[in-house]
Amino acid sequence: MARRIRAAIESIGHRVIESIWRLGTAARFILLVLLKSIPSFLRFRLITREIYYAGVMSLIIILVSGLFVGMVLGLQGYETLQKFGSESAVGTLVALSLVRELGPVVAALLFASRAGSAMTAEIGLMKATEQLAAMGMMAVDPIARIVAPRFWGGVFSMPLLAAMFSMMGVLGGYLVTVVFIGVDAGSFWSQMQSAVDFRYDIINGVIKSCFFGVVVTAIAVFEGFDAPPTAEGVSGATTRTVVTSSLAILGLDFVLTAFMFRGVS
Repeated sequence: MARRIRAAIESIGHRVIESIWRLGTAARFILLVLLKSIPSFLRFRLITREIYYAGVMSLIIILVSGLFVGMVLGLQGYETLQKFGSESAVGTLVALSLVRELGPVVAALLFASRAGSAMTAEIGLMKATEQLAAMGMMAVDPIARIVAPRFWGGVFSMPLLAAMFSMMGVLGGYLVTVVFIGVDAGSFWSQMQSAVDFRYDIINGVIKSCFFGVVVTAIAVFEGFDAPPTAEGVSGATTRTVVTSSLAILGLDFVLTAFMFRGVS
């Protein structure tokens, strides 16, 4: 019995030490990516290419998801506010929910699932097929040529995708509440305009999406570069990217929201 308890404690300690060691390795790797990003900005077409693959190729799922999330918010908000005779305020409910929380968070989760996993798989496969090693033999830095453009492409794409998600969500709420249900369009837009504050709502949402973009792309490129050069290793790294990014997004959202609410008060 004592031997089993000791083995369990040793196993937990080993995992904790390994996690801390891996976190330090990831931090050092991201710092190295930042230091070697100058060639990417000098050849900006590398970043624009990754913005296309990470951002433009994710537009369909972002726009469709935003539309349906806004429609659900509009329907649920109308059913709730109608009980209090405030159905004209449904535009405010939809806009604040999307701009403050659902827009950045859901867009980041979708971005991690689609673009983040693709980055990890691509870099991991390049490592498994020894393309990164071949680049090193040709005196081409794989971090500057492969990793840094993908990192910055994801960072630049995330805020734009979150903004488009929020806009489609507002459109979805408008279609359900105004077009289908019959809420007055003037009340819908006027109350939304008076309630949504540019500084405390829109800018805070943009800040959140920027943080989410940095975290998701950092996890994605690190997991891909650190993946074991096997098919099983690449698949495991892709899974870790989605899971770790999702948990990081939700935890970081709580921290950022706490700071922002404290700033408002």
